[in-house]
Amino acid sequence: MTELMRAARLHAVGEKMLIEQVERPTATGTDVVVAVKGCGMVPNLANVLANWRTWYPRMPLPPLPAIFGLDPVGVVHEVGDQVVSVKPGDRVYVNPGRSCGACHPCGSNAPQKCAYWTLGGYFGYNPGSLDMFARYPYGGFCEYMLAPQSALVKLPDSLEFRHATRLGYLGTSYAAVKKLGPLADRTLIVNGATGTLGVGVTLVALALGVSRVLAVARGVPLLERLKELAPGRIETFSNREGGTEEWVKSRTGDRGADFMIDTLGAVASLDALGDAMRGVARGGRIVNIGGTAGELGINVKWWMDEQMELVGSVWFTAAEGMELAGMVGSGVIDLSVLEPRSWPLDDINEAISGVSSGAGGFTSYLVEL
Repeated sequence: MTELMRAARLHAVGEKMLIEQVERPTATGTDVVVAVKGCGMVPNLANVLANWRTWYPRMPLPPLPAIFGLDPVGVVHEVGDQVVSVKPGDRVYVNPGRSCGACHPCGSNAPQKCAYWTLGGYFGYNPGSLDMFARYPYGGFCEYMLAPQSALVKLPDSLEFRHATRLGYLGTSYAAVKKLGPLADRTLIVNGATGTLGVGVTLVALALGVSRVLAVARGVPLLERLKELAPGRIETFSNREGGTEEWVKSRTGDRGADFMIDTLGAVASLDALGDAMRGVARGGRIVNIGGTAGELGINVKWWMDEQMELVGSVWFTAAEGMELAGMVGSGVIDLSVLEPRSWPLDDINEAISGVSSGAGGFTSYLVEL
């Protein structure tokens, strides 16, 4: 007999999601079924659902009707007959990154370079993503979801589900900070520091030993709150008060910062990004994770002469998720500074529209099941 479950599904762009009874997945092979306990709510989800096909027509959304939900956590409910690494009852985060698993990038633990790279429950990056959506059509806004065992990150007992739904943003931040290299005696600009990614980058960079964080954002109250995380290592600046480059140079003896991570969102000003980049010292490295869109004018002579590096970083691997979960479990990263705000699945549409009412990157939004 077919077993059913409750799921929130989007049937058409511009419409609300509907709570429906759909067929519950079953596990075969190396796949597992996870009983979802919560799923993070992307602050930008409303924009993605309404505008993505216009903004980025080459990056497909899952075929409608679709179950969205990017950052699911829960308990393993059922395992396929070839699963060896997990068992029913395990508490897990489900990394939504999907790839073919058989190409050279996948074999090199670089799935983001795979021609099939996709974020399940969110959007794809190429035509191959449609194959991934067909194989794994479940995001986290449902009671049970199917996922490959390779996507699971086991959670330490000390990491509660509500905080674990933040692992997507924290993992993205962690992967970006790792790309900087050693942080001892180094200075890092975090551009967009009070947003969800910016707070994550700051927490991770502090945990990995950065000497100074030069935090740049607009709002002064949230910047002051961010500084409280490490008053002796964080300096803050509102770019409403002037240019970021000038301020950074004034705080570094006119040298500039060693590194920068840009976390600004899709509709942010490219001028703000360019200004902050010019605050990076000769030979510096800049990592972009925020998704700011558009053509950025760059003086390529400056780029060459100063030997600058610009790195794009998308998401994170399951292995990096395991590393991050271990850091949280051991107390190296303290998530108690975050404030979860949750809605039940029945209020999914209210949740989608309510993600702008918190305290910037200090608020985590989620749906609980």
